[in-house]
Amino acid sequence: MDAATWGLIIATFVACFVEMVEATTIVMAMGYTRSWRSALAGTFAALGALAVVTLAAGYALANWLPESALQLAIGGLLLIFGLQWLRKAILRSSGRKAVHDEDAIYREEVAAAKAAGETKTGLDLFAFMVSFKGVFLEGMEVVFIVLTFGLNADNIPGAALGAIAAVVIVLGVAVALRRPLSMINENLLKYGVGLLLASFGTYWAVEGLGIFRDGRESIDWPGHDLMILVLLAAWLLLSRIFVAVLRTPASATPVVAGDAPVEVKK
Repeated sequence: MDAATWGLIIATFVACFVEMVEATTIVMAMGYTRSWRSALAGTFAALGALAVVTLAAGYALANWLPESALQLAIGGLLLIFGLQWLRKAILRSSGRKAVHDEDAIYREEVAAAKAAGETKTGLDLFAFMVSFKGVFLEGMEVVFIVLTFGLNADNIPGAALGAIAAVVIVLGVAVALRRPLSMINENLLKYGVGLLLASFGTYWAVEGLGIFRDGRESIDWPGHDLMILVLLAAWLLLSRIFVAVLRTPASATPVVAGDAPVEVKK
């Protein structure tokens, strides 16, 4: 495999790894608290639905749009996703937003599962639906990442390989440890993924602007793929400037279950 293929696999792996950590936390909470059979049933149902969405969306994008229009559409969406992740990472790094805590989220999911009461049917609908929703919603971002990276690189198998590797490793570590993967610095990973998505999104969106030119051919960047590294450095520099400007003295260390901050006094 060449450097471009390895870059595609690594970028897809890191992006999908973050999403799988969050989905695994939800499924583990439902499995340990209520019913592993129902939680796994919801997980596999979500995976089946995601497979259908992937096939349908991939076929439509690959066959219904010219290359430049595809680059503009996917690049624009990727840039939007990347900027959302980057905005949260900047706010967390500057102390303006509470950090993401998998242990706190796990406790919150466990409390909700216990409060839902016992089920008298064979299938625990609460565990099934919560697992289904968690895996499907997080999985939709994985599908989006695989399709965008894979279609633009003309290498869906490479992108899929990165995603599958992320799924296997996260599940393997979670099964071995039997606990949420809170030891992983998810906030740092999300920062990195936000930079990757914003950089690739900018690169492809600008290429796709060629749809408005005569001939509808993509715009070529000077240096071609090497410009992605320049864009990555530019977004990193810009994000650090925002962090420095927004940083506030912290009197407490914020910890979060979701987005609601809980202050822990020092």
